[in-house]
Amino acid sequence: MTEILHVQAGFKRPSLNTLLFWPLRMSDAMPKDGPIIVRRTKHSGVALPPPPELTGQSSDDSNLPAPVQASEQRLITQAEFQRLGDMPPEAEWFANITNPNTRRAYRNDVGQFMKFVGIEHFTDFRIVARAHVIAWRKTLEEKSMSPATIRRKLSALSDLFEYLCKENAIVINPVHGVERPTEGANEGKTPAISDEQARQLLNAPDPTTLKGKRDRAILAVLLYHGLRRAELCTLKVEHFVQRRGIMTLTVHGKRGKLRYPPVHPKALALVQDYIDALGHGTDAKGALFRPMRRPDGKLEKALTSDSVYRNVVMHYAKAIGISIEAFGPHSLRATAATNALEHGADIAKVQEWLGHSDISTTRLYDKRQSRPEDSPTFKVSY
Repeated sequence: MTEILHVQAGFKRPSLNTLLFWPLRMSDAMPKDGPIIVRRTKHSGVALPPPPELTGQSSDDSNLPAPVQASEQRLITQAEFQRLGDMPPEAEWFANITNPNTRRAYRNDVGQFMKFVGIEHFTDFRIVARAHVIAWRKTLEEKSMSPATIRRKLSALSDLFEYLCKENAIVINPVHGVERPTEGANEGKTPAISDEQARQLLNAPDPTTLKGKRDRAILAVLLYHGLRRAELCTLKVEHFVQRRGIMTLTVHGKRGKLRYPPVHPKALALVQDYIDALGHGTDAKGALFRPMRRPDGKLEKALTSDSVYRNVVMHYAKAIGISIEAFGPHSLRATAATNALEHGADIAKVQEWLGHSDISTTRLYDKRQSRPEDSPTFKVSY
């Protein structure tokens, strides 16, 4: 029997409360004054041979980097090294989610499931069965949650179990085979406004004020490019770049996916007018669209998604008399998609343009069949 020494930080296995909040910064990952514990484990089998330098034999490890010397400064401590090595795959999955909105949604969704089934330790995920997921779905339905919300929660849970399968922590994904709720009668019905309403909306802000210039630029980016509000809010000045002689946007979509749609000339003119007025064109790393509380150009904080919706989109929609039922945050996105399709854009190209992973999602934005003026009623002639 040969004893192998393992150096390990003195810490407890993560509990339910810490699992979804596993620290991402190294400084937060380790106890400040935690002791280093030497753990001895028994290794049965053939004794490990001594290293070559002790036997005089040559080593073929000449291509390996030299070990860190005691006098050299290492970037992480031995305790931190051991801590990261013990990170469970459940925490790795969550740490790999870079989009803050996705992180917040998935943390809430998975946390609700953990509370429902009583998961207290990350290893409890390994014994979750399909019946547990079905029971949770039934509870969500009894709470009158929308089909879209339930599908999102099941998708978040499935994403976790897919990662566990990939890491060989479990054999099958228990969410597979669980029926997802079908679309409700009002789902996928985000209304697209008419072309005339879109023009009125673009012209609603006062072009003589700084706020008006900013809001016209915001509405133009939304209506001419179909961006999500969160995507618009993450735009920086440097995200307007030339590619092959064409000005393009660098859009950070869901799950960190990037896309580079060309900038529409009309939108570009309005954005440039806003940048010139605010004077932050040289602040490449700064937010493009900023609050107007400090209109001196020094404010780097970006507008929030809620602010764009309430104070820009809905504010001007009400000002011009748009009172469409269910008009909401995605209405301008639906309008952009519908307008592009009506003018001959290929739906596969629109899918890529909008950043959809599934073309069936793009079809939800195709409102050509819901326009009353296109009804066969108006094709009848006697």
